[in-house]
Amino acid sequence: CSAIDACGSSNGGCSSKAECRRTTPGNRACVCRAGYTGDGIVCLEINPCLVNNGGCDRNAECTQTGPNQAVCNCLKGYSGDGNTCTYISLCSQNNGGCSEFAICNDTELTERTCTCKPDYIGDGFNCRGNIFQELLKDSNTSRFYFHLEALSIRDISGPGPFTLFVPHSDVLNGDPRVKDWIAKGVMPQVLRYHMVGCANLLYNDLTAITNITSLHGDLIHISYSQNSLVLNNKAEIILSDAVGTNGVIHVINQILVP
Repeated sequence: CSAIDACGSSNGGCSSKAECRRTTPGNRACVCRAGYTGDGIVCLEINPCLVNNGGCDRNAECTQTGPNQAVCNCLKGYSGDGNTCTYISLCSQNNGGCSEFAICNDTELTERTCTCKPDYIGDGFNCRGNIFQELLKDSNTSRFYFHLEALSIRDISGPGPFTLFVPHSDVLNGDPRVKDWIAKGVMPQVLRYHMVGCANLLYNDLTAITNITSLHGDLIHISYSQNSLVLNNKAEIILSDAVGTNGVIHVINQILVP
């Protein structure tokens, strides 16, 4: 007589995911393979993600990749290896994309708000200070700023409001009269002739005005024709409505002479 091998056919009736082990003649035991659980007749894959998030960080997603196998990936808004995930502050890099003159606040995952700092106005992404500060930030008007700074003219750094007609930097750099005015000491009068006090006049406002008085004291004549605003029948406004906290800047293509 020979012993009956209970595992000899059909894996002894065990699950295909189980190992059939001979015990005594004619008997066997079914043991689920590694990564599976059950009674050996029925073996199911173990999903490690179902217990304690698979050992992943609580801010990570556990994804089953095989029997009792998984990978951990940090959720959006977090960084790390999945086992340890750290919150990514949007504001920690490049001020969250906000203006350098804005305050960035993390509100929730992948969200932040941008708010202009005190004494600045704007949407948080573009924040503007007073028009004296704004002159320096724009290459079109920075030359005018340098002339004001050199002569310690700070009229437009006050509360305002002011309207400013600024000759383009290229015009100020290229006009030979500027050196002569500086030498004769009349440059302050020329600069103040481009400033208007007690008024925040946007382009549309100017179309309804014919004369305004500059800080120098002389009138500036305004005419509107062919969709262009012209000052003193000479200088055309080429860029307009750069609004600051205390006024507005318009760029003109010629120097106004009192």
